[in-house]
Amino acid sequence: MFPAEFDYERAASVSEALDLLEKHAGADVEILAGGHSLVPAMKTEGREPDVVVDLDVPALEAVNALDDRTVVGALTTYATLVDSGAVRSTVPLVAEAASEVGDTQIRNRGTIGGNLAAAHPGADLPAAALASDAVVLLRNRDGKREVPITDFFRGDGETAVERGELLTGVRVPHTDEGGFAYAKKTHPATGYAMVGVAAVVETDGGAEGGGAGDDTGGETTVSSARVAATGAVDRAIRLPSVEDALADGPLDSAAIDAAASEATADIDPERRRSDPYASGEFRGELLETYVARALETTADRAAGDTPTA
Repeated sequence: MFPAEFDYERAASVSEALDLLEKHAGADVEILAGGHSLVPAMKTEGREPDVVVDLDVPALEAVNALDDRTVVGALTTYATLVDSGAVRSTVPLVAEAASEVGDTQIRNRGTIGGNLAAAHPGADLPAAALASDAVVLLRNRDGKREVPITDFFRGDGETAVERGELLTGVRVPHTDEGGFAYAKKTHPATGYAMVGVAAVVETDGGAEGGGAGDDTGGETTVSSARVAATGAVDRAIRLPSVEDALADGPLDSAAIDAAASEATADIDPERRRSDPYASGEFRGELLETYVARALETTADRAAGDTPTA
């Protein structure tokens, strides 16, 4: 199908993009930042914007790794996230989740900013951003605004981005000693996550032999856990009951099993997504399985048993 007619504008800077948003303040404006969500929606889902503003802003393609955080520009592609040594070494969960997005063509064109702003309920990066405790960076004509990722996603395709604002980047804090993982059951038709789980666990101690197969308790104690899911409901969400089950305990098989059993504790069954490929009930079962898989890999990495990049 061909999309409906629209006006096309191209912005070569953040300032120019904001000018265009102001110019078309009374219209339905969509930002083009890769196009792998927007273009299919315009072709097959009936989305009919009045204006499309195409971002061609090299300044938004930068990755800046600082001492305690890494700032990723909104137009950084998935492929760059996967290939960047700075991303893999400082915020490796983001690189791992990006490697699970689509295929090579999509990873070469799709961007982190476009992914988060599209807020697809089965997208991979929102779960990684939540587990990483990221902050979304926004700009408008009056200045800058920062939104914690926990406040960013509002529903299927809905975010905290306000009219006249532009998502310019994502700030991801670095973590202390511990492990991470992203585990995904791929939707067979779309490539999105039927269910995906991202985990970041920080530990005290963490000597050898404290991985998922060590039932002795080892020397690894969980000091902080962030576990997030995508695909299960209408947005990516944190799983606080899973996190609480891990807190202050060992990161061993028994603890992982106990935490995984809490996977659906915070989700109203009526909220679970359902489609011809998977019912809400089945997604709940998948969620428990993939929480366990993500935590097992996280435990092995915390113990140094699995490469992190």
